[in-house]
Amino acid sequence: MTHDEHPSEGGAGESNSASGHFAGLPWEVVQARKLVQRETILNQYPQWHLRQVVPESVQDVSHFPTSQLTARENEIVQQDATSLIRLLANRRYTAVEVLKAFCHVATITQELTNCLTEIFYDEGLAQAAELDRHLEETGEVIGPLHGLPVSVKDHILVKGHDTSTGYIAWAFNTVAKRDAVAVTILRKAGAVLYVKTANPQTLLSLETNNNVWGRTVNPFNRNLSPGGSSGGESALIASRGSPLGIGTDIGGSIRIPAGYMGLYGFKASVARIPHAGLLGSHDGMEAIIGVLGPIARSARDLSLFCRVMLQFEPWLIEPPLLEIPWRQSIVDGEGMTQKLTFAILWDDLVVTPHPPILEALRKTKKSLIAAGHEVIDWVPIDHEESWNLIVKLYFLDGGEEYREIMENDPPVPQTSWIMSQVPNGGKPYTVRETFKLNLEREAFRIKVANHWNDTRSRTTTGRPVDAILSPVAATLAPPHDTTRWWGYTSYWNLVDYPAAVFPVGHHSARRYAVPDLIPDFTPVVTPRNEVEEFISRQWDPQKYDNVPVALQLIGRRLNEEKVLGMLNVVEEAFRLDAIRN
Repeated sequence: MTHDEHPSEGGAGESNSASGHFAGLPWEVVQARKLVQRETILNQYPQWHLRQVVPESVQDVSHFPTSQLTARENEIVQQDATSLIRLLANRRYTAVEVLKAFCHVATITQELTNCLTEIFYDEGLAQAAELDRHLEETGEVIGPLHGLPVSVKDHILVKGHDTSTGYIAWAFNTVAKRDAVAVTILRKAGAVLYVKTANPQTLLSLETNNNVWGRTVNPFNRNLSPGGSSGGESALIASRGSPLGIGTDIGGSIRIPAGYMGLYGFKASVARIPHAGLLGSHDGMEAIIGVLGPIARSARDLSLFCRVMLQFEPWLIEPPLLEIPWRQSIVDGEGMTQKLTFAILWDDLVVTPHPPILEALRKTKKSLIAAGHEVIDWVPIDHEESWNLIVKLYFLDGGEEYREIMENDPPVPQTSWIMSQVPNGGKPYTVRETFKLNLEREAFRIKVANHWNDTRSRTTTGRPVDAILSPVAATLAPPHDTTRWWGYTSYWNLVDYPAAVFPVGHHSARRYAVPDLIPDFTPVVTPRNEVEEFISRQWDPQKYDNVPVALQLIGRRLNEEKVLGMLNVVEEAFRLDAIRN
């Protein structure tokens, strides 16, 4: 969901000398050749393939990716990124053995979920060996991420590798001649790149499916979606095939897959984190801009990623970025009041979330109050209007570029759905109409900022609330091709507020009981619109068995460090609540 690149970020000049061999071929032929190319690479590593056949009828495959590991390999892949870089620097592990462990898991995860696109294990292993040699000879690490494997979403440029971005027309035709800025920084920091991961056709989708690679599935329940557009990242990281990955987000594409997979994800405000060097539709479109960010297995890994990205001063080579160095002391709690005030968005007045999400909000409220914090309700404001506006900003050209690129690339179901949302009768907006839409966007941002300021009248401190707690989506990971409402994430893209997603547990059909939400919240009984009716009918405890439950923490614009600092506070409240109970 990242058709948002700046003019300097596009793929102009990305090419493959062999591209002529594939021009005009039926999409099925291009797909077949891509799949054979991937399989040929994976077959070079038979030791990492799954040694048992898993029937398609088996839904939960989350335990298989690590089932063949040695004790030491398993120890490695259970670590978060922060632990791994420390253990690599201390020579507990070598970079080569760490990468091999993650390649082993990634290979099995690919077999089970179809999450990988471009695979370059040999390149990564050569780099890891060089890192080990350097550490052995000098006693010094190469950068703050020395030896850490990092996976990369497909449409982010990695020099020497294809960037099909889920489009048949771009497969074999978009080999990157340079790295994205974030990838350049990862290399300087000592990270090891080894795979790219699946994103959907058009990128503008919360499902991960395209005609180049096919559908990516959820390892906890293969009948369900891993989210999108960074769904390959979420499936891989949740299966422990990567300790840290980079995705992108213009309407929920980091946060939704992180939430569906029980991971941590972070969307910063625009111009805070490096973003140049992406290949997608609508390069140069500035009305609504996406961001690049991390998906990880711990809250501290989110700040690790941001800290490393900014310590290399990316604003010197990417002019749109703001020169705001990372302030880790704020993440660590400096200047934070002992008593924080959180506002809970229970329901956006468009679609009531499914019961496990509401129960997660109730439990979080209870934990925060027990820890001495104040919790009030967030009064939702204009959520349906926000969607109506942002969809216009997504489709200023009436969807023309998407249609052109997919001329010989049939739309997959979620592409058909989002294209059905194209406003203005499918016609481009005029320049004057675009100016008006930009004014509407700014007026909306002012309205929400004032609404946040007005919460001071409802807090005991007399200060506005510090953060908003919200669902990530109205559902847990849904059945394939059934996503119908993005409003819990896209709203915060429209106002450009930072947001972190964090896990709060797993839904168990066996242990499920209808939550008692009174007096905190009373769900609606009668659906208020067709979308809510569709989503409310989806709820069935059995359908979502075994999938994660997550929430979202939202802060003020450019308050990235404070959001991650408050996430630490929320997790500490959970920890204290667990001790009490």
